[in-house]
Amino acid sequence: MAMAYNQVQKNTLYVGGLAEEVNEAILHAAFIPFGEIKDVKTPLDQATQKHRSFGFVTFLEKEDALAAMDNMDGAELYGRVLTVNHALPERIKGGEQGWAAKPIWEDADTWFERQQQEEEMRRLQEENRAAMKEAEELHRKKMAEEREGEKEEDVNAKDDPMARAEAEAIQQTS
Repeated sequence: MAMAYNQVQKNTLYVGGLAEEVNEAILHAAFIPFGEIKDVKTPLDQATQKHRSFGFVTFLEKEDALAAMDNMDGAELYGRVLTVNHALPERIKGGEQGWAAKPIWEDADTWFERQQQEEEMRRLQEENRAAMKEAEELHRKKMAEEREGEKEEDVNAKDDPMARAEAEAIQQTS
């Protein structure tokens, strides 16, 4: 039985009932008075890119996590009452990644890194898409301007004797 209890991560807290506007920075600010924080995570809903109204705060020290839990459980943040307790492995796991009963913090750093990498990848893809679109727009504009420019040159040369003389002079020198 002791084994199952050890699965509770003593310095990681589950924080439920987050208001929509609470982000990782705000969560960090709310919990930092209790001690040094190693990590703050608010898993995002892939569809909405908003958090699913819960997050995790990992303290360096178990005692700090305990103090934060005692003080913040039932406290209000942005008008919502928080639920704060020790995080359980399956709470963090979220199930869909298909981890076994292995507590996720064995792999926590890589999990957080992976989250950050995925976010970074998404951001870069967005930027690439935007840049390509911009390049296409510019190219289209340039082509249109060149076409316009050609028309204007024809018109100018016909109407302007000076321009005609210049054009002929250029042709002779080349």
